[in-house]
Amino acid sequence: MIIVCYVKKNSSQCPKRKIKKIKRLKKKKKKKKKKKKKKKKKKKKKKKKKKKKENKKKKKKNNKNKNKKSKNKKKNKKKNKKKKKRKMRRKERRIYSVEREVQDDKKR
Repeated sequence: MIIVCYVKKNSSQCPKRKIKKIKRLKKKKKKKKKKKKKKKKKKKKKKKKKKKKENKKKKKKNNKNKNKKSKNKKKNKKKNKKKKKRKMRRKERRIYSVEREVQDDKKR
């Protein structure tokens, strides 16, 4: 067997066939490196997905809170209306009672 020579590609010291082999070997190595890089990229993507999921959860939570707030607002509005009505009724009663008293006084 001939010893493989690691000389510059254009050198005339090695037969061309050997150089080709060397080239091929180098190419294969490069491809392997690329694959490794791709794997790294995939990992990064996973992290992004996690972040997305977290963001989605946060959004959901915020929406829930907003909904709760709006529901509470509605409830409070209703409550306030009822309170006002009650107040008005009380006022009316008071006024009515005063009127009666006045009328009673007049009768006497």
